[in-house]
Amino acid sequence: MTTLAIIGAGSGLGAAVARRFGREGFSVALISRNQARLDALAAELAGDGVQAQGFTADVRNPASLRRALDDATKELGPIEVLQYSPLPDKKFMRPVLETMPRDLVGPIQFSIYGPVAAVHEVVPGMRFLGENRGTILFVNGGSAVKPGRAVTGTSVAFAGQAAYAQLLHEELKEEGIHVGQLIIGGAIEPGGEKDPEVLADRLWTMHTERGEFRHQVSTD
Repeated sequence: MTTLAIIGAGSGLGAAVARRFGREGFSVALISRNQARLDALAAELAGDGVQAQGFTADVRNPASLRRALDDATKELGPIEVLQYSPLPDKKFMRPVLETMPRDLVGPIQFSIYGPVAAVHEVVPGMRFLGENRGTILFVNGGSAVKPGRAVTGTSVAFAGQAAYAQLLHEELKEEGIHVGQLIIGGAIEPGGEKDPEVLADRLWTMHTERGEFRHQVSTD
């Protein structure tokens, strides 16, 4: 059995993706900062027949993130799919002329240092699984491709993450590891193309069809 690791797992999109992959036989490692919430989500998913377990980590602390992914591999099995989708702190979203150098430290730790640490932890295991198995999925808001002057921190950091993800896509496809990015414009909401279950289906398709790098839902 292999594992889906969701960094930034929560009760919305994270839970929907866990259920979607769980139906296909994946175990699910839920990773975020709050163990109590993770335990509650794992219990909820167990009721849906999904084997899930929570592991705490702060994405701004690379060591804690590597440790959580290592623990997940030991407990649940090799990580075949990594989803990086933590929700940015509202403090990152300042107007451009109010953004000082110190205001960019958090966003860059969150959106660049975190993914780099996670990728280096999971890629060796994906190589071990063989070609056309491993997948790394980045989920971003619309400011990753269309910067907003009222959300400077996420605009700058998401753009950096998008560049890193695309470089990974180009580098790892030769090894049969797929890297994809899902851009979601505006808020995730029930009904329509931004419903969590619909988005989960799209992420599953990105993993299985292993096509183009970027997919975008709404330009809001």
